[in-house]
Amino acid sequence: MRLTVFRSNKYIYAQVVDDAKGVTVACAQGKNSQEVGQLVAQRAVKAGVKKIAFDRGRYRYHGQVKTLAEAAREGGLTF
Repeated sequence: MRLTVFRSNKYIYAQVVDDAKGVTVACAQGKNSQEVGQLVAQRAVKAGVKKIAFDRGRYRYHGQVKTLAEAAREGGLTF
């Protein structure tokens, strides 16, 4: 399982992907990275996912990406 992040000029997107099965377990989007992190964590925990790998893609672990990761940790995800 991994938590992927994508940033556009307007929104930030996050999704929890199960690579073994090839399915998306949980996803969220919005303008506020903290809300997106909390929402994706809430949906993933509800689906039974607790432990994931954080895939930040080409983005540095700074600013919005860092805020999203910290909010996901507070929401119950471990990575």
